[in-house]
Amino acid sequence: MKQMSAGTFKSKCLAVMDQVSRSGEPVLITKHGKPVVQQVPAEKHAEAIFGYMAGKVKIIGDIVGPVTPPRDWELKSG
Repeated sequence: MKQMSAGTFKSKCLAVMDQVSRSGEPVLITKHGKPVVQQVPAEKHAEAIFGYMAGKVKIIGDIVGPVTPPRDWELKSG
């Protein structure tokens, strides 16, 4: 695990965040040689099953009505 002083982290914060995100390797931030915080990559959450296609599909026409008109149906008597 990499270590760096708080002063170095302060001056390179955004670059360190990008590096941790890409590599997945945590960085230990120290003050006066003592560990203070540890920066780790954020957990990646799986996409939800429901709604994952929201906004990606365009509905054209009637999606509720029958595919063929009722006159094409054959009525069977019981």
